[in-house]
Amino acid sequence: MMRDLTTPAPAVSILTPAYDVARYIGATVDSVLAQGFPDWEMLVVDDGSRDGTAEVVAAREDRRIRLIRQENAGVSAARSRAMAEARGGAVMFLDADDWLAPDALERLLVALAAMPAAIGAYGGYAVMAEEAKPGDEPLRLKLGPLLSGDLLERLLVQNLFVNGGHLLLRREAILAAGPFLPHLRYGEDWEYWIRLALQGPFVAVEDAEPVLFVRERQGSAYRRMAHDPAAFAPAMDAIYANPLLAERLGPAGLARMRRRAEAENAWIIGRELIRHGERAAGLGRLRASVAAAPSPKRALLLAAAHALPLLPRPLHGPFVAYPG
Repeated sequence: MMRDLTTPAPAVSILTPAYDVARYIGATVDSVLAQGFPDWEMLVVDDGSRDGTAEVVAAREDRRIRLIRQENAGVSAARSRAMAEARGGAVMFLDADDWLAPDALERLLVALAAMPAAIGAYGGYAVMAEEAKPGDEPLRLKLGPLLSGDLLERLLVQNLFVNGGHLLLRREAILAAGPFLPHLRYGEDWEYWIRLALQGPFVAVEDAEPVLFVRERQGSAYRRMAHDPAAFAPAMDAIYANPLLAERLGPAGLARMRRRAEAENAWIIGRELIRHGERAAGLGRLRASVAAAPSPKRALLLAAAHALPLLPRPLHGPFVAYPG
């Protein structure tokens, strides 16, 4: 589909890669249609779906929605395809199974305008059950405190963003960062946020309401891969091979940040192993993480992880087992 250069460029481009999400993408598109801020375009890249995803999108007849179809090439390639077609002054990467609060674009644009030096704005989010609908109670909330400013070193240790649906990014920063790396199947967004953070600060939305509702799906990449140490390696290698990071931090600083990131990854792997029912292996990863980067909070959580068999399920906190 060619760009329509006869109409003015919209303020916001919402880019949505979609693969076999016919059950969910209707709510995603409807949440964009419900935005109080009307000056947007939505580019949905149907990445070779076989379940009628494209037909669900096509049924929403609005000139601002553009459907692009391609052979299956993966989420990074789909996002990059949408980036090449986008015309907006700001860009959001909205996943095809999540949905936005009705005032999400307005609140993110206000935050971005308040800090002209910021390369992007972000807000809080709510985690929802797989079959949840707008208006249902969330499983949990992540509303703050949200930090504004230089987030590079924090991002080098861990991905601070659940996905791109609660970020609004300036077009200039997207163009400077370039496309997503197509060989990354896990952590591709984490690597990309770091390339953005090298350019400047982020600004947080000040209010304490979610801008995004994230569906916690059984088939998500996080659920499938976050308990596997090998899944982290390609993204870690891509992140820490970036020559701009070596320039910024120097060899010693870069090595120090990588050790901290590896300790954080060990914690995530351990927690997810426990949630998948592999308790002994998970406890080993948690102990290694605390030994490498001790903190009082992690020490208490480690003790709680050891005591899980004695605790009722409502007290299992971040280690609660996945259904099934």
